[in-house]
Amino acid sequence: MSNSTDERLDRANVLAPPPFIFLGAFAVGLLLQALWPEQLFADTVAVRMFGGVLVLVGLTLSTLVVRHFRRTGTPVSPRYASRQLVVSGPYRFSRNPDYVGQAVVVVGLGLLFDMPWVLIATVPALLVVRYGVVAREEEYLQVRFGEEYARYRRRVRRWL
Repeated sequence: MSNSTDERLDRANVLAPPPFIFLGAFAVGLLLQALWPEQLFADTVAVRMFGGVLVLVGLTLSTLVVRHFRRTGTPVSPRYASRQLVVSGPYRFSRNPDYVGQAVVVVGLGLLFDMPWVLIATVPALLVVRYGVVAREEEYLQVRFGEEYARYRRRVRRWL
């Protein structure tokens, strides 16, 4: 086996951990909001409540993912080798429920505090996660788990 194959089996070599990418998008959005204050919605209770619900849903989903990974004994972080392919719990419905949860939290915060720059900054963050994280994880998992991962990919959607 060559070194490049060994490295591909060792970890996913993602661009950055997604929580940092989404946190970075949130920080950029906050900075832009401070520099160029914009308001997207009238100060409506419904939009703020919806944003709050999204934050709670996203945090709950990400918490469930972390708990599920701990129960299965495999690391959550893509910086470490996966010990087993997780296909149960939230992973029955999405191959990336944690990233969905993290994105939903950021969007929820943007709505909750009426910060359109946060919403806008989420778009490039999603693209970075899709191509700099998910694509690399998919390649890694295919090499690491082979046909088991291929069957899972055919059965479960990437996002929702």
